[in-house]
Amino acid sequence: MTLIDLQNSTVLVTGGSRGIGEAIARTLHGAGASLLLHYSQGQAEANQIAADLGHERLSLVQADLAVPGAAVDLWRRGLDWRGQIDAVVNNAATMPAAPIVADWDRWSMAWQETLQVNLVAMADLCREAVRHFQTQGGGTLVNLASRAAFRGDGPEYMAYAASKGGVIGLTRSLAKGFARDGVRAYAIAPGFVRTDRIEQVMAERGAEYVTRDIPMGAPAEPQDVANLVAFLVAGLAPHATGATFDINGASYFH
Repeated sequence: MTLIDLQNSTVLVTGGSRGIGEAIARTLHGAGASLLLHYSQGQAEANQIAADLGHERLSLVQADLAVPGAAVDLWRRGLDWRGQIDAVVNNAATMPAAPIVADWDRWSMAWQETLQVNLVAMADLCREAVRHFQTQGGGTLVNLASRAAFRGDGPEYMAYAASKGGVIGLTRSLAKGFARDGVRAYAIAPGFVRTDRIEQVMAERGAEYVTRDIPMGAPAEPQDVANLVAFLVAGLAPHATGATFDINGASYFH
């Protein structure tokens, strides 16, 4: 018997065209899920994933979550595909720099965009999902937070850390508020993960810049996150609802 079996489940993954989101999407699809793969700018990458996996159990949905209300439209278009969504993995995020010495327009724009994409759009999707889950006896939310929610980030990325702190509060509130409706909500808080962006940082600044505060000596692989997502979406730890799962190589306080 396969432990992770997502046949007959439809899962929406946001930001699924590259990095952690791509690993999550491919893993869930490989476990049998029908996949709604959201992307914003990465159309070529999304098309490649669709070419690799086929269209029988995969549908691509584009939306710019920086636009207020776009998440609600994304949900409605996604729901039209099969008429049912069993889980949502909120992975999409942005991280523009906003140093305090920047001019007001840059500072304000970075904060507004970060909070809109990383928190408000996520909350909008969670709202739509919960209302839908209540009609079908339950469902699962997996929200990607960050190590930065707990230990902060660089001063130019305060907006990112703040948004991810909000994800933790949002997820716990959802778990408490809708457990009796069969809704399960989990947060995952990765540290450095070996995505293209982190590979670029390591190439530009040296690997030590990333690995120096990770006791395991290397960033996590995207598959680490994807495996945990699949486990949670499969409903194998329902009483862990509301929990935050750290994936940071023991880099809690360094």
